[in-house]
Amino acid sequence: MIEQAIPFHRPSIGTEELDAVRHVLESKWLATGPVTIQFEREFAQYVGANYAVAVNSCTAALHLALDAINVKRGDEVLIPTYTFAATGEVVTYFGARPVLCDSMPGGFNVDPADLARRITAKTRAIIAVHIAGEPSNLTVLRRIADENSLELIEDAAHALPATYGGQMIGSISDLTAFSFYATKTITTGEGGMLTTNNPEYAKRAAVMRLHGIDGDAWKRYTRDGSWRYEIIAAGFKANMPDLLAALGSAQLRKADKFYQRRREIADTYIRHFSQIDELEIPPIGDFSSTHSWHLFILRLKNGSYKTDRCELIQQLKHQGIGTSVHFIPLHLHPYYQRQYGYAEGDFPCAEDAYSRCLSLPIYPDMTEDDVMRVVAAVEKYVANSCRPVTVGAR
Repeated sequence: MIEQAIPFHRPSIGTEELDAVRHVLESKWLATGPVTIQFEREFAQYVGANYAVAVNSCTAALHLALDAINVKRGDEVLIPTYTFAATGEVVTYFGARPVLCDSMPGGFNVDPADLARRITAKTRAIIAVHIAGEPSNLTVLRRIADENSLELIEDAAHALPATYGGQMIGSISDLTAFSFYATKTITTGEGGMLTTNNPEYAKRAAVMRLHGIDGDAWKRYTRDGSWRYEIIAAGFKANMPDLLAALGSAQLRKADKFYQRRREIADTYIRHFSQIDELEIPPIGDFSSTHSWHLFILRLKNGSYKTDRCELIQQLKHQGIGTSVHFIPLHLHPYYQRQYGYAEGDFPCAEDAYSRCLSLPIYPDMTEDDVMRVVAAVEKYVANSCRPVTVGAR
């Protein structure tokens, strides 16, 4: 009997999502409208923020965040090299420079000490990324930001519903960007949210997400709206339609249940893999934070055993188990090397983490049999393929 494949991720979609989308389709109002506005209210309440602005991607949310703080050409923004393309590219939209920083030794998130050393007179902001859903050290990053008059933005694409210091991610820093991409902890297919407690930032983002048009531009086609509008800035096209917001609202109501299941899977992985010398489980943060477990990033240890990440990925693939790698550090990509002069070897901690890691499936619809198949496949690789390193061998 051929076992069913376990994909790297599968979104958890039920009748609630289907009904919500059907309701919007039947309403005949598909673009940004009352359902999107309601989703914003629900999301702000869920994370404890004063304001939430729904957009079409986390990239758009980060873009709007930098616009809100008025990043300009020639400014510098500190970001981790260990992140996805979006964190860096949005900085370049303004003609500003993304200044890359190394990871914590033995971890994935940005090293505050390395970041602090890279501050110059041109530095305008810090973007902290919560890799896999492990909150960055916001206490230290906040102190660095305050001491240097910098804005602190959180890239929380992985971090719903993580907490730090007893507060939900999304309610802490100046601006926080979330992702609802297909693989994220809740999904709208494509989509994102920007949260803030600053009314001016929220107002600016709401205007700029829809062509820089002042007021509730979406209402101009409703009975209560007006055909007249004013363009007050050269804005963007980044709004979320009701069709996706309906899906988001249904998913948000399940966010806690989804989290509990991911945590159960992570606990199982940790229980098994922590007993294997050749493997290194993910950092989980300190007692003051909770990990969202968007990703489970396993690492193969260097040292007395020879391991091969690509070989493990291929063996899992052969057994019908999907994996991924998060992330190839930005400084290893041709664009950052060509444009900014970065090179391999510049960020040793990030390179070490990247060279040994792979992300395992962790999503709510995984059964216990699925989870144990993943565990057994990894254990089999270690037992059969991890070879002792011979001292003096080449």
